[in-house]
Amino acid sequence: MTGVGRLTASDVDGAFAAAQRVVDVHRALVGYVRPGLTLAQIDTFVAKQLDALGAKSCFLGYRQSFSDPKFPSYACLSVNDCIVHGTAGYLTRPLVAGDLLKIDIGVSYRGWIGDAAWTYSLGTPSPLNRKLMDAGKESLRRGIEALRPGNRLIDWAKAVQSCVETEYGLYLVRGLGGHGYGRRLHDAPFISNTVPTHRAEWPDGDLPCGPGMLLAVEPMIALGTGRTKTAKGQWPVLTGDGSCSSHHEHDVLITEHGPRVLTEGLDELPDELPV
Repeated sequence: MTGVGRLTASDVDGAFAAAQRVVDVHRALVGYVRPGLTLAQIDTFVAKQLDALGAKSCFLGYRQSFSDPKFPSYACLSVNDCIVHGTAGYLTRPLVAGDLLKIDIGVSYRGWIGDAAWTYSLGTPSPLNRKLMDAGKESLRRGIEALRPGNRLIDWAKAVQSCVETEYGLYLVRGLGGHGYGRRLHDAPFISNTVPTHRAEWPDGDLPCGPGMLLAVEPMIALGTGRTKTAKGQWPVLTGDGSCSSHHEHDVLITEHGPRVLTEGLDELPDELPV
């Protein structure tokens, strides 16, 4: 199964069920995460929630190639300047009020994948961090609206980039983006969040938005730069200047009538957690 294909009604039900298991885990985390907890404690909580739901983490043990290290955690837990792929052990200090925590949950459930991330502030965020979070949610919403028959994938990037960089004056992270999924976590096509300067930079951008496409779409935004840095052999991806970042991701099915968000309910959860 790729990000493009014909889906039966049963397939759609399966993809929706997996996506909703992701939302269930996020909902439980909103009631659990507080200052004083470590990422390792939060990851253990995620493992227990997945087990209770009859699902498995599709992140644990994942690697992009045989030469890469296996991902060691059940969830991606990324704090402040860590944009994505934070492991349970990369940050050992407890969380404190004011931290921005990006939680990315990936599940395998009855043969289908669900994969969605959200950004949470521990306590009331600073004005800049609130702007960062709002830009992530709004750009995700506008980008999804562009994922409809008659448009091309590049229309997603146009909507997202215009929102984040023109209206909010923030920075989309370069080199990271969304992807097709279904029976596998990562599949074609790649979904860039920025408009390419030339066609060869993102060939998939010309693909039409076709019914049956399953896409995990995810703007990743930073306050100060679109550049990143990563230590050799390590998973966490950090902003190049140490500024805070946000990450919001939905699972989307393109239908004949437009986009259907399979992770519906995620954006209804509070993103400011009590301290």
